[in-house]
Amino acid sequence: MTLSQDLQALINAECAKPYSHNVILRVQSGDKRVDFKGSAGTTAPDTRFAIASISKMFTATLILQLADAGQIRLDQTVQSILPDVDLSGLHIVKGVDYSAELTVRHLLHQTSGLADYYESNLAADLKQGKDRHYDLDDVLQMTRALPPQAAPDSGKSFYSDTNYQLLGAVIEKVSGQSFDQALKARICQPTGLTDTKVLQGSDVGLPLHHHNTLLTIPRILASMAPDGGIISTLDEMLLFLRAYMQNRLFKPENATQARQWNRLFLPVQYGYGLMRIKLPRWMTLFRATPELIGHSGASGSFAYYAPEQDIYLIGSFNQTDAPQRPIGFMLQVLRLVAKHKALK
Repeated sequence: MTLSQDLQALINAECAKPYSHNVILRVQSGDKRVDFKGSAGTTAPDTRFAIASISKMFTATLILQLADAGQIRLDQTVQSILPDVDLSGLHIVKGVDYSAELTVRHLLHQTSGLADYYESNLAADLKQGKDRHYDLDDVLQMTRALPPQAAPDSGKSFYSDTNYQLLGAVIEKVSGQSFDQALKARICQPTGLTDTKVLQGSDVGLPLHHHNTLLTIPRILASMAPDGGIISTLDEMLLFLRAYMQNRLFKPENATQARQWNRLFLPVQYGYGLMRIKLPRWMTLFRATPELIGHSGASGSFAYYAPEQDIYLIGSFNQTDAPQRPIGFMLQVLRLVAKHKALK
């Protein structure tokens, strides 16, 4: 079998698993000698899909661009940029209110320790298909009602969608554009992306599921713009991922600080809107596994680069019941690529 046939067989097998309705996959090597695009289920591989938290890579890129232009400083407090937003009481840890001390860097690196508004009743509503719109005021209200994860700069990253909602507000305030306008003008147009945008209307592209429940949640997705509300295609995500990894979207020196890895949760580390996956040897019978750099989403979406193999991997399971599922799947893809390379 050819590599393309093996990859198609792999996604067919994945789609045959319980609660798997559609699987899409794009694989390309840096030199483009490996080039695969496929789907399984009832969809075509060119269908637009919700990229979920991969959106954070776009948000982080916009923040780094604004810093490059001298319009913000990463160590600037969020409150100084958003004087009209009431952050008081947002982040109280052991009786100390850290809200006014939170910086852009804290949000970007997920080191604020802020509660994750998504873990309020929003997550349950989403998985039950209960659609609703919310704005930044609602996000802050949901966050205040949750216990904080840690004080800022605790030495670890704590995943919180609240951080990226606030970064979206920073982008809009400093750029004078809506988040979608900034996305199109500063990333999409220079990179040639025409189908990548914040969700608008009811067309969510490839249907999302939680188990066998079809999720019709366009208002929730649209409300998630900077932390999870972008839709795109496999081809356009590949263009973006290549541009990002080749340092064509911001100053090259930003690549180093964006990769200041903090422990997030096993086996994921976090940088600036960027995840790193490297399985420890004790999890793999002491066999080395490839490093993966990119981002995943709660919908089973993924966009990663494997630098040792020079391979880009993009896809989605469009299923919210197993957000860590892409990790093992991507390793299977890379093993197939390595096998065919060894046979040549």
